[in-house]
Amino acid sequence: MSFAWSDWQPLALKPVPNAATLAEILDGGQTFRWHRQPDGAWRGAWADRAVELKASGDGLRWRTPAALAPLTDPSLHDYLAVDTDWAELADTLPWRSDTHLARCLAAFPGLRLLRQPFGETLLHFLCSATKQIVQIKQMSSLLAARHGARLVSLPTLDSQLSTDFHRLPTWAELAEIPEAELRRCLLGFRARYIHQTARFLAAHPGWLESTATLPYAEARARLCELPGVGGKIADCVLLFGAGRLEAFPVDVWILKTMAARYGLHGWPPAQVAQFGRVHFGPLAGLAQQYLFAFERRR
Repeated sequence: MSFAWSDWQPLALKPVPNAATLAEILDGGQTFRWHRQPDGAWRGAWADRAVELKASGDGLRWRTPAALAPLTDPSLHDYLAVDTDWAELADTLPWRSDTHLARCLAAFPGLRLLRQPFGETLLHFLCSATKQIVQIKQMSSLLAARHGARLVSLPTLDSQLSTDFHRLPTWAELAEIPEAELRRCLLGFRARYIHQTARFLAAHPGWLESTATLPYAEARARLCELPGVGGKIADCVLLFGAGRLEAFPVDVWILKTMAARYGLHGWPPAQVAQFGRVHFGPLAGLAQQYLFAFERRR
């Protein structure tokens, strides 16, 4: 497919995130297909969409390969959850009685959670075990380049991105890829989990789609039945891929901040997650993202 950029268009994102907050949204562990370009723009992808975002004087602008433009506008607005008032949601968190949470909210004004494809989110977080963000992004890029369909050719000076833009392979496509081929994408032991999960999903059509619509506790329990999925990965998939804001993922950063800021020294992850859901309430997952961002910045 030939390539040309569409015109830059304004993005009605309220509140407008500053540079640090935008970087945290796109490169802070929610998603793994965004890369900062030499001119300061962010180039990213989800499903079969590719977009560039750039800060302008009074907000954000976006553009996309012209061939993908007809469906990208509504898809981008849904992906960025433009219709959600994240500032209002953040204001309902217990920051008035929690001074550390208040510091976190002040440090990242305009932070929001993305609405990502559920299956894509599961794939990324199966890649995440014991890995850092930059390594997960590398796995994602390799999976897309080697096993995903090419959509457009993108001119780029960024060595992290291929000239060709590929979507990620679907779970149906992953089910046909030998585990040894997946390992060539630097997945290591995670290749086994992805291969086994893909074969399970191929044998159970509609399983992912139905899981995404279940109540939080039931969906979490079902995800934990998949190879390589524990409580933390299940919570990440539900928070970032299904909008379950009551999910409270617990990784090493959250264990660290909950011990240092809330006195939960030596608590196991399951108990920390339960504390988080009780203390922060039904929007615990949004609070978690603020805590995570603040701790990583430090």
